[in-house]
Amino acid sequence: MQLSQQNELDKNIAELRINQLRQLITHHNRLYYGHTPPQPEIEDFEYDELFKELQELETMFPEFQTPKSPTQTVGWQPSEGFKKVIHSVPMLSIENKSAAKLITEVRGIIKELKDESKDIDIVAEPKIDGLSCSIRYEKHQMVRAATRGDGFEGEDVTENVRSIPEVPKTLPSDAPEIVEIRGEVYMSNSDFKQFVLRQNEIGASPPQNPRNAAAGSLRQLDATVTASRPLRFFAYAWGELSSPFAESQWDALHTLRRWGFKVCDKIRLMHSLDELNAYFEEMQECREDLDFTIDGIVYKLNSLSLQDRVRQIGRAPRWAAAQKFPPVKRETVLLKISISVGRTGALTPVAELEPVRLLGTTVSNATLHNQDEVECKDFRIGDTVIVQRAGDVIPQVVSVVINKRPPDCSPFVFPSFCPACGSKAVREPREAVWKCTGGLTCPAQALERLKHFVSRDAFNIEGLGEKNIELFYDKGLITSPVDIFLLEERLSPPTLWQQLTSYIPLQEWDGWGELSANNLFKAVRARKMIPLDRFIYSLGIPQVGEITAKLLAHNYISFDNWQDTMCRAVAKDSEQYQQLISISGVGTVVADEILSFFAEGHNLQVLNSLRQHLTVEDYSKPVMMTSTISGKIVVFTGELEKRSRKEAKIEAEKLGAKVASDVSAKTDYLVAGADPGSKLRKAEALEVTVLSEIEWERLINEK
Repeated sequence: MQLSQQNELDKNIAELRINQLRQLITHHNRLYYGHTPPQPEIEDFEYDELFKELQELETMFPEFQTPKSPTQTVGWQPSEGFKKVIHSVPMLSIENKSAAKLITEVRGIIKELKDESKDIDIVAEPKIDGLSCSIRYEKHQMVRAATRGDGFEGEDVTENVRSIPEVPKTLPSDAPEIVEIRGEVYMSNSDFKQFVLRQNEIGASPPQNPRNAAAGSLRQLDATVTASRPLRFFAYAWGELSSPFAESQWDALHTLRRWGFKVCDKIRLMHSLDELNAYFEEMQECREDLDFTIDGIVYKLNSLSLQDRVRQIGRAPRWAAAQKFPPVKRETVLLKISISVGRTGALTPVAELEPVRLLGTTVSNATLHNQDEVECKDFRIGDTVIVQRAGDVIPQVVSVVINKRPPDCSPFVFPSFCPACGSKAVREPREAVWKCTGGLTCPAQALERLKHFVSRDAFNIEGLGEKNIELFYDKGLITSPVDIFLLEERLSPPTLWQQLTSYIPLQEWDGWGELSANNLFKAVRARKMIPLDRFIYSLGIPQVGEITAKLLAHNYISFDNWQDTMCRAVAKDSEQYQQLISISGVGTVVADEILSFFAEGHNLQVLNSLRQHLTVEDYSKPVMMTSTISGKIVVFTGELEKRSRKEAKIEAEKLGAKVASDVSAKTDYLVAGADPGSKLRKAEALEVTVLSEIEWERLINEK
């Protein structure tokens, strides 16, 4: 292979990995920043490794850099439930690196600037694990408070922050006319313990840790709920200023104290790398004795004039760094391995441990992730194991202490049936996770399946959104899709069913009335007739989205034909199976998910019950209009301005075009919106006609 070909191959591999990393990091950002409380799936150190790898690849291949990459953005977009606040000065994230690396880089920058500065004093402060917040004062009065959001736009939480006792509502007369004070909203460890006790007493589900408790409390739409929670605030930075109020970071912190803000008393001013390293070790040792959670140390140049000269690069200031603590580890005994069933049907092995204290929290359970992890690390019941709180949040079993293994330990055998419903569990090729196939009947999956069943692109039942699905599910009225169509029979006054149960008519429930109850029943009745493609999508079969559901409906036309053929296709040597996998856009992976669904008798029982209450309409193939794009193969990429890509695809299909997901030599047109990515380069290489959105509109509107 020639060198140029090898370089091109390396570039293609890098591009694929960059896109994969961006999707992964965006997914984990959404879980951490976009949920209240946060719902992380991976540990902090795993996230940091993904982020570091993406940074390195983007540095090696700058042609793939984009402003929308997670390396160039901060946090996550604000929730729709709050007003938006544009930060006058962006709230930047801080890059993970050691004090030594920060000092080396700063000295290099100073040398490049030909600066005369020699002394590099550093302010070191504990990295509080809370929720970042910016509080704006005008004419010494607090006027607004906002979360960090994506760094440029946050959520308006003014009334919530007003309820925090440690936040001054008025500043002294020597404060600037305009000043934004930034810091961390947190819940102390002692307050968190009491909060958990109160939540348990009222039967509410308590948050996992103080960070989640603080985030969930601050981001309440009802400010009175926030006021009832024991939130605190540490100030450590500032945003917009109408005039300077200090010459150094250290002096600024003293001024913030004088103005009435709480500043962490563990912050130190350091003059050498040896001092910084000793401070890091000291804080790592004493962190469990603190009444607030910290996960590392933040370093900042003390001189504000030097900060200004060093400035920032990308999404992070070059005058600051954050160094995370390594995970704290302890030994304990693995008492049992149980199987937890997730809301998507994933079977996860969970270690039940002899309780052990880690960073102020008693750990008695920890995920073992999947069968491969259990077998690779050879976890056995009775083993002495090493446990850590990865990222200081999620308990993790790291390894086995082999020399302490009891002689009668035997390998763990992963179950082939779901412990929640008894349905068969399957593990697809190249997949790490076992999944329950009883999707429509498994109690562990029921709530999420029901929400999907009534979602907008499925049954779309007005008045039966997620909130009401949860309400009826919690009361035991809806546990399977069939129950939705029995609501009116059960909750309309008076019924024999109500006489035999403790339920009262829906119109007498709190928050309901005769009109709202009748509107809901009417909306359910209106959905007793549904097109086949929407019905297939509503079942929530893994890998079967809207497009695949339409493909199946297009090929099988009727519900009876589809169900009968799928039951026959379960036999992989059958003609029906070959027919299924030959459908363009299906293939073996999707087919196996569909057939796993039909191989489970519980699912067939639900389908047969639904048939008694519903009419599933035969699929009507769309009438293709004759147009300039009839029969043409079209691919859409990037962000369109006039309409969503989904809307554009539907319109193209109505006009007779075939919409593909990827560019090939057979592609007639690539419609490229903003930030088109690799599809554009591929189209150019294959000499495919590339159209802008304006050119596309002009083409489809030609007579």
